[in-house]
Amino acid sequence: MQKEFDVFVIGGGVNGCGIARDAIGRGFSTCLVEMDDIASGTSAWSSKLIHGGLRYLEHHEFKLVRKALSEREVLLKSAPHIIWPMRFVLPHHKGLRPAWLLRLGLFLYDHIGKRVLLPGTTTVNLKTAEVGKPLKPIFSKGFEYSDCWVNDARLVLLNAMDAAERGAVIKTRTQCISAKCIGEYWEIKTKNTNSGEEENFKAKLIVNAAGPWVDNIIGEALGKSEAKNVRLVQGSHIIVPKLHDHDHAYIFQNADNRIIFALPYEQDYTLIGTTDRDYEGEPRDVKITPQEITYLCDAASEYFKTPIKEDTIVWTYAGVRSLYDDGVTAAQEATRDYILREDGKDNEPRVINIFGGKITTYRQLAHSMMKKIETILGARKPAWTQDFHLPGGDFEVDGFDALVEEVTQKYPFIKHLQAWRLVRSYGTYVWKMLDGVKNTKDMGKDFGANLTELEVRYMMEHEWAQTAEDILWRRSKLGLKMTNEEVSTLDSWIQKQTVSNTKS
Repeated sequence: MQKEFDVFVIGGGVNGCGIARDAIGRGFSTCLVEMDDIASGTSAWSSKLIHGGLRYLEHHEFKLVRKALSEREVLLKSAPHIIWPMRFVLPHHKGLRPAWLLRLGLFLYDHIGKRVLLPGTTTVNLKTAEVGKPLKPIFSKGFEYSDCWVNDARLVLLNAMDAAERGAVIKTRTQCISAKCIGEYWEIKTKNTNSGEEENFKAKLIVNAAGPWVDNIIGEALGKSEAKNVRLVQGSHIIVPKLHDHDHAYIFQNADNRIIFALPYEQDYTLIGTTDRDYEGEPRDVKITPQEITYLCDAASEYFKTPIKEDTIVWTYAGVRSLYDDGVTAAQEATRDYILREDGKDNEPRVINIFGGKITTYRQLAHSMMKKIETILGARKPAWTQDFHLPGGDFEVDGFDALVEEVTQKYPFIKHLQAWRLVRSYGTYVWKMLDGVKNTKDMGKDFGANLTELEVRYMMEHEWAQTAEDILWRRSKLGLKMTNEEVSTLDSWIQKQTVSNTKS
């Protein structure tokens, strides 16, 4: 295996994988290490949106909103299987922001970023429109606007896959334990978190994209500083059985000036979130608090006719966002923009640290990172990611339904709902997975929720999956639909495959 690289990326979240993809595509030999699974940290626990951030306008984050809005359609076209347009309903609450202010914000939202494919804002009569039926009758007027939904964990995974297909080395369950300057190179020591095996690498430059652990890498692995650069902010979500049949999402204002979303989720559910609270402790241990559950239930119940009760919650998740610590007092006011900081003396190899950032702007962050890398190592190939599809995304934005139909026609034993899920996950790579399949038997054991042995093998061979959790809660959300017994059967099967592969 190659041991010497131009760029060594620490962290397998959306920023790290996006940078690895961009760097290898520009001709820089690249290695990425992730101490757990791809997208196992912050990137998998978002609100699943590619959006400008309507609420950031109130905090005067115009540059960030413009930057994010200009990315929506770029990302949509690059991966229309995991990203798709969504209309959002914003009811006017007479006790909160006035209607004229909402109109002004939405006018800015429509016009300060590039928008060609997504429709603009319209006014909606909630008394007569289908989207008004789930709401309390006190809400009579609202607005509809556009943003996009994203399968966040798969977005990260597709960037890692594209990087690997272009020649990057991607190593999961691999922790960077030390990095020392030796001449013009970093000498880097890593440890496999499963086997304990250590490896040594050399690199001309390190990118610290460790998210919530960025300060740990600076202080422990690099031995540079114990300074606190990031503010850890917890965001939590609840999942309940779906609250309506239409495909629109809701954005609700709250009396504390925050907002929450209620989003269609995995066909049968509604996702409600998020919260913003400062977090202290190990990011891996983050869990939703009872106070957050109450907050989200109460905030949604302010709008929906049917109150959201805690006993209807089928799942919760929480993540820690590593925001640049800009000294503001409230967690929801901390900037979501990113800061790139280069460390190192003139005669030393450099490390570039990433503080903050959001999923929507990850590709632009990678572009900004490449400018710094090229300044240090020299330019090789031009910028390229704006016009290239992510793996499986090489079809038209409005071509999803046709692709599902094509799958059901070619493989008539695959039912529509299963074909829909496979195309949503893999796009045109579904042909790669189903190559040679002639009947249901060829797909192997069904572990539950139409998760077959064929699909699990594909995830293990092409997507770095190693555990049932990797498969059921990151590469898919089928954990919501499988019984404990089915999960246990899957876990046992994976362990047998792992032992068998190790022996061979």
